[in-house]
Amino acid sequence: MNRTEVPDRIQRYVRYAPLVVVPCLLIASTYPGEYRVPLTYWILSMLSALAFAVGRRWPVFASLVISALAVPMFVADAWGLSELVPYLGAVAVVDVTMRAERREMVAVSAAGWCGSVLAGIWFESHEAFWSVTTAVKVLAYVGLPLLLGLYLRSQRELAANNLAQTRAAERSALARELHDLVAHHMASIVLRIGVAQHVLAPQDEAVREVLADVRGTASDALADIRRLLVALRDPSLGEVALVEPDAVEAEIEAAIDRVRAAGFEVEAVFDAQENVESGAADLDAIGRLTLLRVIQESLTNVMKHGDKKGLVSVSVGREDNRVHVRVVNDVEGSPRSAGHGLVGMQERAELVGGEMTAGTNSDGKWEVHVSIPLVVSGDVS
Repeated sequence: MNRTEVPDRIQRYVRYAPLVVVPCLLIASTYPGEYRVPLTYWILSMLSALAFAVGRRWPVFASLVISALAVPMFVADAWGLSELVPYLGAVAVVDVTMRAERREMVAVSAAGWCGSVLAGIWFESHEAFWSVTTAVKVLAYVGLPLLLGLYLRSQRELAANNLAQTRAAERSALARELHDLVAHHMASIVLRIGVAQHVLAPQDEAVREVLADVRGTASDALADIRRLLVALRDPSLGEVALVEPDAVEAEIEAAIDRVRAAGFEVEAVFDAQENVESGAADLDAIGRLTLLRVIQESLTNVMKHGDKKGLVSVSVGREDNRVHVRVVNDVEGSPRSAGHGLVGMQERAELVGGEMTAGTNSDGKWEVHVSIPLVVSGDVS
C-alpha cells in the first residue's frame, strides 16, 4: 500500500463523518413525549453536513454556506446534543485554515463564521450584547478553530518537509554509491584503454581503432553517469520542460520581467544575437537547468537586497568552451546581505564542474559570476 493512501483515506472518513455523526446527534436529542427535533432543524443540519462533505473542492464556499445555515439553527429552540450541530461551522474554519493557499481565503471563512456566531449571540442572548461574555464567546468559537487549523497546517508542512528531506538524503546516498562503485571503475577503464593505445605496435592499426571506439564509448558513458549524479541530487530535474533551450529562454525572460515589475531597471545581454539560446543551446539539459536556477536565485536576491535606483545587468555568453553568467546590481547597505542563497548556487555550479564567484567588483557593485563548462564527447577530465 502506498504511504499516501492511508492519510487520504483518513481525510475521506473525516470529510464524510458529519453525514453519519449529525443524524446520530439529532436522534440522540429526541425524547418521545418530551422533545422532538423539528423537521426544519433536520433539514438545516443535513444541508450543513452535505456542504461539508462536498467542501473538499470548494472549502471556502462550503464554510460560508455552513456558517449561513448555522444562524437559523442558533435561533431555533434546540435541545441536548442537537445544539452542537451549528458548530460544524467551526470545523469548516479549521478545514479552510489547514488547507487554504492564501490568507484571504482564511480571512473570508473566519469572518463568515464570526458573523454567524455574533448573530446567534444577538438573537438568543438575554444579556447585553456588548459585554465581556460576548468577547469571550467569539474568541473561543472563532479563535480556537483558527489556532487548531494553523497547528494542523504547520504539522502537514513539517511532515512534507521531512519527507522531502528524507527523499533528498536517499537520492544523495544513491548518488554517492553510484559515484564510488561505477564512476570510479569507468574512469579506470578509460585510463587503461589509453595506456593500451600507447603501448601497441604501429602495425596494430585495426586494434587501435577498436580501442579508440571503446574508449570513446566508455568516456561518453562516464559523462552520462556524472550527469546522472547531478540529476539524483536535484529533484527538480523532473520538470523536463524547464531544461529545453526554448523553455530556458522563456523562464529567464519571465524572471527578468518579475524584477522589472518590482521596480528595478534591468539590462539583459545575451551575446551578440541578443538571445539566451546562444549560450543555453550549447549546454546539456543539466547545464541549462543550472544556468536557469543561478539566474533565478540571483534575481531573487536582487529583489530582496538590491537598490531600485541602480541598474541591474544580466548577461549570458559563451567564451572558451564555457557559458558565463553575470548578474550585477547595486546593493542597499552592506553587500554581505546579498549572500542569501549563494551556498546553493555554489553547490549547483560545482556539481556540473563549473565555478562561481560573488562579491563587490571594481565598480563597487555586487556581482555574481558563474561559468558552466560545455559537455564535450569523450571528455573524462
